[in-house]
Amino acid sequence: MTAVIDPRAVVHSSTRLAPGVSVGPYSIIGADVEIGAGCWIGPHVVINGPARIGRDNKIFQFASVGEAPQDKKYAGEPTRLEIGDRNVIREFVTISRGTVQDAGVTRVGNDNWIMAYVHIAHDCQIGNQVIFANSASLAGHVHVHDHAILGGFTLVHQFCHIGAHCFTAMNSVISMDVPPYVMVSGHMAKPHGLNVEGLKRRGFSADTLQALRRAYKVIYRSKLTLAQAVEQLKITANETPEIAALVEFLEKSTRGIVR
Repeated sequence: MTAVIDPRAVVHSSTRLAPGVSVGPYSIIGADVEIGAGCWIGPHVVINGPARIGRDNKIFQFASVGEAPQDKKYAGEPTRLEIGDRNVIREFVTISRGTVQDAGVTRVGNDNWIMAYVHIAHDCQIGNQVIFANSASLAGHVHVHDHAILGGFTLVHQFCHIGAHCFTAMNSVISMDVPPYVMVSGHMAKPHGLNVEGLKRRGFSADTLQALRRAYKVIYRSKLTLAQAVEQLKITANETPEIAALVEFLEKSTRGIVR
């Protein structure tokens, strides 16, 4: 099976399209772009390179993928974008390439659901099975870990980390790191308990949920400093891998966490 390119699309001669790729009318694919098997590129999509896009992705109309970063320091360096497999990228999504001031690459993992008008800026690192609701926006250098859910119109400041399995309510404004498993909302965002329903849907056991509830209380209700809370959590980290992951996140945080 060969790629199917609508005659009204413009595809650069250096573009590499795997078998089964479909490119819709009026889409433009620039130089140094590689698209994996089974991808569907809708009409009026613009993809610029260097960019590598994996298998079975769906990119809807008017998305801009792999464009130059919106960074005044960017001077045309050959940075890139890497996208994994089975992502859905809806209308008017914008995903920029990286900058040399960071790793030089923006990465999007696998099985992510990226709704309309989402912006993923330069050097962001997106994990797997993340959901971005409409108009969620990431500034540069943001890391979003696996299974996070960002509500509509969530805004995330540059260099923040959004932990695994966390949930941000619509209109959240985030300027500090959000620990794994936590729900936040507001302007500025504040913690509002654990993402219990999301954790249950992903198969977290009752014992694990209870351990995470205790950990949440240590962080947010014990009046300990963050360093003191981390030391207390380390006592049970060996017994519960989820607590160990939480401790690792907290120890690596450089911006501080929402509190």
